[in-house]
Amino acid sequence: MNIPWTLQRLCAVLTLMTSCADDRPEISGELRLWHTVTLTFRGPETSESAALNPFTDYRLKVTFTNGNEHFEIPGYYAADGRAAETGADTGNKWRVKFVPNAEGRWRYSVSFRQGNHIAISDDPDAGAGVSFDGATGYFDVDATDKTGKDLRSKGRLVHAEGRYLRFSGSGEYYLKGGTDSPENFLAYSGFDGTRYRGDNEARMGEAKPDATLHVYSGHVADWQPGDPDWHDGKGRGIIGALNYLSSKGMNSVYFLTLNIAGDGEDVWPYITYEDRQRFDCSKLDQWDIVFSHMDRLGIMLHVVTQETENQLLLDNGDTGPERKLYYRELIARFAHHLAVSWNMGEENGYADFSPKAQDRQQQKDMIAYVKTHDPYGNTVVVHTHSSPKYRDPVLDDLLGYEFLDGPSLQIGSPPQVHNETLTWVEKSVSAGRPWVVNLDEIGPANRGVDPDDRTDKNNQDSIRSLVLWGNLMAGGGGTEWYFGYLNHDNDLGCEDWRSRDRMWDYTRFALDFFYRHLRFWRMEPSDGLTANPDDYCFAEKGVRYAIYLPKGRTTSIDLTGEAGTFSVQWYNPRRGGDLIPGTVTEISAGGRADIGLPPSDVDSDWAVLLSKK
Repeated sequence: MNIPWTLQRLCAVLTLMTSCADDRPEISGELRLWHTVTLTFRGPETSESAALNPFTDYRLKVTFTNGNEHFEIPGYYAADGRAAETGADTGNKWRVKFVPNAEGRWRYSVSFRQGNHIAISDDPDAGAGVSFDGATGYFDVDATDKTGKDLRSKGRLVHAEGRYLRFSGSGEYYLKGGTDSPENFLAYSGFDGTRYRGDNEARMGEAKPDATLHVYSGHVADWQPGDPDWHDGKGRGIIGALNYLSSKGMNSVYFLTLNIAGDGEDVWPYITYEDRQRFDCSKLDQWDIVFSHMDRLGIMLHVVTQETENQLLLDNGDTGPERKLYYRELIARFAHHLAVSWNMGEENGYADFSPKAQDRQQQKDMIAYVKTHDPYGNTVVVHTHSSPKYRDPVLDDLLGYEFLDGPSLQIGSPPQVHNETLTWVEKSVSAGRPWVVNLDEIGPANRGVDPDDRTDKNNQDSIRSLVLWGNLMAGGGGTEWYFGYLNHDNDLGCEDWRSRDRMWDYTRFALDFFYRHLRFWRMEPSDGLTANPDDYCFAEKGVRYAIYLPKGRTTSIDLTGEAGTFSVQWYNPRRGGDLIPGTVTEISAGGRADIGLPPSDVDSDWAVLLSKK
């Protein structure tokens, strides 16, 4: 049949319009600076278990531009687009999450290609364009309307220079205070596809695996109306737990995303324990709901990507197809969050005592892969062994490495924390790339930080002095608290963060002192200025000096070469609050000066602020 030319043209136009409509993504989220913008495309109908694997054989990438700003953001298969609620493992939705770092008009162009294992190919021309490949469009971004703790009021947390992290929007510097227990925080009964594998045994010096998942029942009451959940309230325990931690002033949570063959054997992103190439869409969407709530609470995601026991699980330790696919999925789904620290693994790297260890080049390869494939340049760190015998050679080899932002220190003995922090601060500066030096696990392994109700030689006072203040006064980036394996609410079994309520207060008091009274990013460790060998001194020379006295009493400070007078004010690290006067309120520079005694409790620890008048 002959169709008139005008009808043929009309049909062509209608076809083009339909195609364009199919190519156009649904754009959701508040179109504001530092807020997540989600583009959801309608593409091939498939499933998590399809013969043509949607996780390996399709590659979605969207390029966003605004003036000189340019981001290439990887996307992912999203099942029906509502998998967190529906539990779906099939659908035709493909998704990209993007956080704009500038106001104004953002234009996007889409690459969606199909080919054998194309997901991990860096060749832009690999495979063949399919479905909505080539789609373009734009959206306009306004200023953020958030304030307070909400990270959307601050911008992305980055390691731009020096030994601290800093928010790229507000310019505020960041010190960490939080928890690294339970390490299997994501082994939560409310997540789809989450279970305990059940055939692991406790090893010497490690937490005992438990056959039950986390419920966080003690924190359900901390969930508030308007907070997120899913499946008629399944998320309330874990969301409430985060609310509690934020209410105590904490800003970081350490958690594993893969502990197959590790301690807990209850956290993995895959559809089954045995799989390495297919991801659980509904589970990962539920994780993302939790992570988005952390953004609103001002809590950093400390994402620990593997354990020492499973560091050879993927590609025998190489950065090959399995590891690249794993990191790509984590980056595509979670790198958009505003405070992300990618930790390459618990107790990671070469160690003589372990035949299951990544060697130095394998370690560097995976660090480089994550740093260069995360479009936002989020922080990359590596957790260490506790013994200097195995910790120091690994870190020495990484000094100056352009893709590493710092160590995640594990230290077995609290008295070593101050000097170890000093060592790696100074070594990294000498190597030309200053590190953010965090203390992320304190020993001994069986105790860590005791719960508040432990009455037998509770160690919280010594941990406060030697570890918390020890790290900060050495120029460290802050601490997260490990709970040991013998205490109740331990490293794998913690159900209630109120078990360390007092330790959160101590941590908040320390951070408050640094934030309110110091320009800590301009200060240097200067222990040699004070008379007592146990003192810690942190100096912005000629302007202000912070002194920490672990045993109280008094000390003197050498102000030779300085001029003028300095006020002397005391701060109680056990109770927080305002600065208060001691027995001496003013000292003169030009030589050594005694600072006097604290206002009370003279044999307890105190911090002192000397400020030039």
